[in-house]
Amino acid sequence: MSSDQSLVLKEFQTLPGVGKSISLDLWNLGIRSKAELSKLDPEKLYEQICEYQGTKVDRCMLYVFRCAVYVSGTKDPEPEKMKWWSWKDPLRF
Repeated sequence: MSSDQSLVLKEFQTLPGVGKSISLDLWNLGIRSKAELSKLDPEKLYEQICEYQGTKVDRCMLYVFRCAVYVSGTKDPEPEKMKWWSWKDPLRF
């Protein structure tokens, strides 16, 4: 692992819900900074990670992507919105 990659992965791991595995997923999708991540569509990221892994990834990954994009692009994020589970799909009855 290069020192650049290591720094980027550590930067991603400062985001709520993003640990070693998800930071590496973001890297593998070609994302190199939180600033870059902040401009991306979480739904498209989810589609890309499913395609990259060749399987339907657990929907919780989408919720983490939604949270990570929000936090990356928000100067003073709301504390409640810094929890990945706050980004679940609304219940439908």
